[in-house]
Amino acid sequence: MLETWRWFGPRDPISLRQIAEAGATGIVTALHHVPPGTAWTDAEIAERKALIEAEGLRWEVVESIPTTNAVKSRTGGWSADIEAWKQSLRALGRAGVRTVCYNFMPIVDWTRTDLAYPMRSGLALRFDIVDFVAFDAFVLRRAGATGDYSADVVKAASKRAMDMSEARKAELERVVLAGLPGSTLGYDRSAFHGSLADFSGLSADDLRANLIDFLRAVLPVAEEAGIRLAIHPDDPPIPLFGMPRVVSTAQDIGALLSAVPSASNGLTFCVGSLGSRADNDVVAMLREFAARVNFLHLRNVSKDEAGSFVEAEHLGGDTDMVAVVEGVVTEERRRRDAGRDDAAIPMRPDHGHLLSADPTRNANPGYSYIGRLKGLAELRGVARALERN
Repeated sequence: MLETWRWFGPRDPISLRQIAEAGATGIVTALHHVPPGTAWTDAEIAERKALIEAEGLRWEVVESIPTTNAVKSRTGGWSADIEAWKQSLRALGRAGVRTVCYNFMPIVDWTRTDLAYPMRSGLALRFDIVDFVAFDAFVLRRAGATGDYSADVVKAASKRAMDMSEARKAELERVVLAGLPGSTLGYDRSAFHGSLADFSGLSADDLRANLIDFLRAVLPVAEEAGIRLAIHPDDPPIPLFGMPRVVSTAQDIGALLSAVPSASNGLTFCVGSLGSRADNDVVAMLREFAARVNFLHLRNVSKDEAGSFVEAEHLGGDTDMVAVVEGVVTEERRRRDAGRDDAAIPMRPDHGHLLSADPTRNANPGYSYIGRLKGLAELRGVARALERN
């Protein structure tokens, strides 16, 4: 595996020098300051690339070029946003960056209810389904919200909302509607309700069709630029706020890869995202889609029957991470034997616990230094042992 590390650019409190000291050789980053729907320029890409290479590292993966809500819902200026996406791909191809991660989650992208949940191994990210439904149905008061969840969860959420302090309600609003790490986007309740209106009546089939149309538009550009696309699974892989999600299951992924059978149409295989859904067999999914995996997020979760989950240690949690890495090593060997130039799959240790000894306390949630360094070291050890055998 090609060991990489997510870096949020010059404002990231974790420096490129620290990343190099952790042993990673590749950087995963994006031009987070560029607004979604705006084309990335050659000059800005070159500036970011020069910073990375000055520390002896290589820009291996873009995570991400944002796909705007207009593109996902086919509203507003969606056509212009796709053209900007194409321009960004061309510029990245000219710069020699060969892998681009993206997602198609409506509005909120990845979602948690706690950003610093205490565990023995440090502070972790957590998604509590009861807290989430309490916010959706009884704080945000989204129309029809109670009909989207089980009766038992709604009953528990109603009680929790009644007992919830105003401070916790405000914290939930901030955490749930904050947007992705590194992003300048975020919502208050009013703006969020407005964005929901753009997706009103949009079915899973509609969203999937919009995704396939998007791919058919951008893939010829990616192929010409020598870029492999890697869609990130939904996180969590369930509908949220009444909006569909269409990259959640093996059936979803298989349909997407079959609909647009280009070698450049690939997957970011995120173990934690897929593993947070009880009916996903993560190891079997890796075996099924290995040939189309263009990027790896290796993290783990522990979940309960209601649908809540917490980020576990990288070698802990519900998914057999050793079996996952074994599957990756097997696929890389197959690619080498076939003479593929993408035999080494970029991997990053995704989400780490915030340890008490970590000197960098103000990193983006989930992106601590020592927690990810620990995960990278553990994963590296597993991979080396499997490769040797």
